[in-house]
Amino acid sequence: MISPAAPSRTIEAPSFSTSRFRAEREADWIAFDLLLGKLEKKGAKALTSDELLQLPLLYRATLSSLSIARATSLDKALLDHLEALSIRGYFLVYGVRESRWSRIRRFFLYDWPAAVRSVWKETIVIALIILLGALTSYSLVANNPEWYFNFVDEDMSGGRDPRATAEFLQSTIGHGKAAADESESALHIFATYLFTHNSRVSILSFALGFAFGVPTMMLEYYQGIGLGAMIAVFSAKGLGFDFGGWLFIHGTTELFAAALSGAAGLRIGAAVVFPGARGRLQAAADAGRTAGKVMVGVIVMLFVAGLLEGFGRQLITDTMLRYAIGSLMLLFWLAYYYIPRREDVA
Repeated sequence: MISPAAPSRTIEAPSFSTSRFRAEREADWIAFDLLLGKLEKKGAKALTSDELLQLPLLYRATLSSLSIARATSLDKALLDHLEALSIRGYFLVYGVRESRWSRIRRFFLYDWPAAVRSVWKETIVIALIILLGALTSYSLVANNPEWYFNFVDEDMSGGRDPRATAEFLQSTIGHGKAAADESESALHIFATYLFTHNSRVSILSFALGFAFGVPTMMLEYYQGIGLGAMIAVFSAKGLGFDFGGWLFIHGTTELFAAALSGAAGLRIGAAVVFPGARGRLQAAADAGRTAGKVMVGVIVMLFVAGLLEGFGRQLITDTMLRYAIGSLMLLFWLAYYYIPRREDVA
């Protein structure tokens, strides 16, 4: 005899749902999210000692939740939320966080000087090339003044050429009797031309460095050519020392910047020619990172040179004071770049 069928019972599977999972752990996620928000807005100083101790614990709890959510295939929205919270927590808890001011500070205190120090050999080479250009043109113009017009644009020289009188040349550097309107105009025109010319050559020297460094060295040689020719003209009239002061007040900064820009270009050119164990593209890319930092600094130096040229050189007419300011600027740049310093933690 068959007994009556027993009433059927529904066997319940273990209850493990998104809602239950969230209810058990959501408090930790919310607390972690709040701490991260405070850390993002105000930094670690805004957290109490208890909150600082809670931060890594809540981070690990969030990672645990993420691991379980992945293993049990919970809903995608919750999984995405936990992944985003975990990634955010990782960068804030373990990542290096720097403010914008801290990055700027680090660049000017450490990154820029370190990049300049790394190209010291190239800087010496370019400085010697500029000096060679200046000595070449000086010798040629001193022996034959007509060479001057091959080196300096007559229209932009402001009348500063071998045909000018000593009195006129003296007036254009802020000495002697008050300059006439034409002399003052010529002074400003030439000063603008000189700064624009040197800045353009500096940027081109860097930009053309990839062509094995050859255009860079040619441009830097050309940079010295105009300088030597002008010195020869003033020296022939007995004004070499005074002209040197007029040039020195801004020239130590501007020519230093020119040498650095050439060094940056030469670093890239040398990496292309002698890549070593790396490929040429990789070597050029590595050199480019260093050279790029140098060039950011060069732009800053050219800006400083422009201020010295536009204001200091025109307002300060005492030759010895001009030499003193130029010397101080040179010492400042040398100390800034080459005095060793230990990097601190910003």
